[in-house]
Amino acid sequence: MKRTFGAMRTTRWLATAAAVSILAGGAAPAFAQDANTNARLGKVESEVRALQRKVFPGADGKFFEPEITSKPAPVTAPGQPASTPVTDLLTRMDAVEAQMAQLTSQVEQNTNRIGQLEARLAAGAPAPLPMDAAPPASQSNLNAMSGGVSAAPVTPRPIAAAPSAAPSRPVAATSSRIEAVKAIVKPQSADAGDDEYSYGFRLWEAKFYPEAQQQLKMYLSKYPKHVRASWGRNLLGRAYLDDNNPSEAAKWFLQNFQADKRGDRASDSLLYLAVSMKQLKDTKRACIALAEFSETYAAEAAGRLGGLYSSTRSGLSCA
Repeated sequence: MKRTFGAMRTTRWLATAAAVSILAGGAAPAFAQDANTNARLGKVESEVRALQRKVFPGADGKFFEPEITSKPAPVTAPGQPASTPVTDLLTRMDAVEAQMAQLTSQVEQNTNRIGQLEARLAAGAPAPLPMDAAPPASQSNLNAMSGGVSAAPVTPRPIAAAPSAAPSRPVAATSSRIEAVKAIVKPQSADAGDDEYSYGFRLWEAKFYPEAQQQLKMYLSKYPKHVRASWGRNLLGRAYLDDNNPSEAAKWFLQNFQADKRGDRASDSLLYLAVSMKQLKDTKRACIALAEFSETYAAEAAGRLGGLYSSTRSGLSCA
């Protein structure tokens, strides 16, 4: 009997060992496969994080989630089995797919915005601020000061007639005036754009303001990116201001300042914008323009444009 009982124990031990061996052998491929899947999924997640950092730099999470996060694990009730490795993998895959969809949507939106910006720049209009960015304080001041001029910047139109034949506003087309305009020689050099600008300057200098306005509009229409474009827009504003039209002058001064604040005549335009507003008896907007000028172009306010700055401030009760 003892021998039989010992044989039975030996048989049960052997059976158990065999079962463990079989289970271990069958589980090894499953564990290896699960580890391989985890490694591949981890690689995808790291690539998505890299894409986030490349397309949307910054780690403050303002525009996107900086890291991929899995969905919260469901709370299992007592007695229910824990989640399986397959369930965890599916949850992580769902998180990756959701993040990829968000990135794709952001890329499409940004691509569309860039296309709109390029179209506006090609048309010569100032580019708008991003939808999710607040306008700078100085820009808000100028918008308030200009009375909405910046919302619809003036785009020069091409003209076909000669300056003396169709001026910007009606003038007495006397024979003496026509002859005087004809006497102003248009430069002929290797730079056609500079010739057009210089001719407009000569017309303005001779006080033929309507003719100068039309000539400068033609120059800006044909050569919007010319090296003297900042000079041209500023001089066009001067031509209107000297022609007793400060309202139209203000549009060009503001547009020139907005187009390129570092332009050669951006500082002049901002100061003459204050002059225009002063002539229109709009003290508030004139003071805002003067404050912006003194802050942005402090060296000009104390140097080249110091005299005009002082005379413009004179008589204004700016805070």
